[in-house]
Amino acid sequence: MAERESEEEQSRTDSKGRHAPLREDEVERAFDTIVARGRPRLFRTMPELLASGTIAGVEISLGVLAFLYVEQATGSELLAGLAFGVGFIALLLGNSELFTEGFLVPIAVVLAREAGWWRLARFWLATLVGNLLGGWVSMWMVVVAFPGSHSVAIETGEKFAESGFDLRTFLLAVLAGSTMTLLTRMRIGTGDDVARVLASLATAFLVAGLGMYHSVLDTLFIFGGIHAGAGYGYGSWIAFFGWTVLGNAVGGIGLTTFLRLVRSHERLYEWRRAAPASRRP
Repeated sequence: MAERESEEEQSRTDSKGRHAPLREDEVERAFDTIVARGRPRLFRTMPELLASGTIAGVEISLGVLAFLYVEQATGSELLAGLAFGVGFIALLLGNSELFTEGFLVPIAVVLAREAGWWRLARFWLATLVGNLLGGWVSMWMVVVAFPGSHSVAIETGEKFAESGFDLRTFLLAVLAGSTMTLLTRMRIGTGDDVARVLASLATAFLVAGLGMYHSVLDTLFIFGGIHAGAGYGYGSWIAFFGWTVLGNAVGGIGLTTFLRLVRSHERLYEWRRAAPASRRP
């Protein structure tokens, strides 16, 4: 009986004519995990989405605080970038999320016909608003509680607020979006908490230590500078934010998410085919 089931399994082919042994089980299991974990996130209530996003803004400010003081003490952005990993670890263990962590997983859920596009839109909007609100308040608390951080907060925020709009800054944003989405995939790809923490530290080193442009993370640096009395203001932040969000989306969605979905396209097709008729266009 078992042999017959095995033969039947091997005789079934996908849309490319490949039978089961030729398909990558690990990749397909990872896609199933992405959909299973992502579906509940899109069905949270609006208060839950806002709360999760706000918590993430508060938690990532711990990484900003660590970055500022390590850079001030050592003068090294690379060491400060490693210290920034405190924020990513807090996000990981606290089960909260930044706006740019919502590319791969929610999009996969929608394309698998497990949720609608409007749920993706409200998820993005609520998460982003929560991130910005939590980040603004927490950076005000950091600046007031740690007056010794004022000078480095102003200097670091100025680097982003007055960076301008050119190919270099756009590509730094593209790289940040791609790297953050890769972090999401790496965390899903392993159940080992130590490996997930190491992935978080490595990503912090790349994004913060090497000065990539991240719409939410670097916004907190700008907010810190504004609270500390910097010469730049919210107009500079809005311009920076719009430019950086575009680059993050190109990197996170156009590169990492798109290519990951292409790699798992057969499993995605099976999810779509199995969806109830009411979910199909």
